[in-house]
Amino acid sequence: MADVDSIRTVAARVVKTRQRGVDVVVVVSAMGNTTNELLRLAAEVSAAPGRRELDLLISVGERVSMTLLAIAIEELGQPAASFTGSQAGILTDGQHAAASVIEVRPHRVRRALDEGKVAIVAGFQGCSMNGEVTTLGRGGSDTTAVVLAAALGAVHCENCSDVDGVYTADPRVVPQARLIESVPLDAAVALAQAGAKVLLAEALEQAQRLGVTLIAGATDQAPGSGTRLPPGPIPTEVVGVALDDGLEALQINGGSLPELFAGSVRSWRPFEGGTRVLVDVRNLPDPSTWTLGSGVTRQGPVATVTAVGTRAHTDPIVVAVAVRALGVQNWWAGAGRFVAEVPVAVADAAQQNLHGALISQ
Repeated sequence: MADVDSIRTVAARVVKTRQRGVDVVVVVSAMGNTTNELLRLAAEVSAAPGRRELDLLISVGERVSMTLLAIAIEELGQPAASFTGSQAGILTDGQHAAASVIEVRPHRVRRALDEGKVAIVAGFQGCSMNGEVTTLGRGGSDTTAVVLAAALGAVHCENCSDVDGVYTADPRVVPQARLIESVPLDAAVALAQAGAKVLLAEALEQAQRLGVTLIAGATDQAPGSGTRLPPGPIPTEVVGVALDDGLEALQINGGSLPELFAGSVRSWRPFEGGTRVLVDVRNLPDPSTWTLGSGVTRQGPVATVTAVGTRAHTDPIVVAVAVRALGVQNWWAGAGRFVAEVPVAVADAAQQNLHGALISQ
């Protein structure tokens, strides 16, 4: 949905799918850089705009996308109807900027489908029980699609992007990475939590909880192509390797972790007489503004590389191969994954080495 040509491409794919005789609900994101541009405009007006007004503002991006797509679909002769998050019945709590979906009441969407229309829903947004527009946080359109699929009893939920599926590693970093035909949701969640970027971890967790089968594929590929992600446990063999290079290490010696980091902790381990905590800094203020308090010190940016598969923590031979490939001492294993902490400067090489040792055989 980056530009008008992309909207026409999406419209053509939607119409082709509808012509196969299946009902189609499309959840859209904002076009291109719209959300960031709206935030930039707000920052020009105020240094500290209120969250309520920001949610109303940035929800506009998806509304532009939904109406333009509806127009493009109707231009191809297929009836369509677009809906905001609130019109689609996405009910949330009152937490602006990071709302959680409480309930979905898709009555208007069902009616549109019954009338033979394609339903287009603005992703990333909903409505609180008090009638306020809310947004679901980073990647919220994926979450919208999953909860709608569950509420409508959809056969599957297809996530379309410029990536043609889930790979065994980031193919931009690891040329030997392979497209995975099918991977259970539990493994996909583990990969997303470890830094894989094809699908948002929260949306995968929702699919896991609601029993929704996902398909991850490219918009310009045939419908249903890509990687299928059915509900299921992490498999025995290592299915993929992921890199997370957006972390900061903190050392805690006698202090406590400031509330600022609630929800951002990625690991918490005993280390050299204290506790070493890795936090995700992508949704936090600039580290130079942090107030850490007594007993808490910054250790600097770090990265982790993770291999997902139960043998990655139950098989001592696999663990030994992973440790030898990375040449690290700071590693841990459990819950179907092997994780190693590495310097950011060598993170890409570490991903290549771990993939080569455990998958490229």
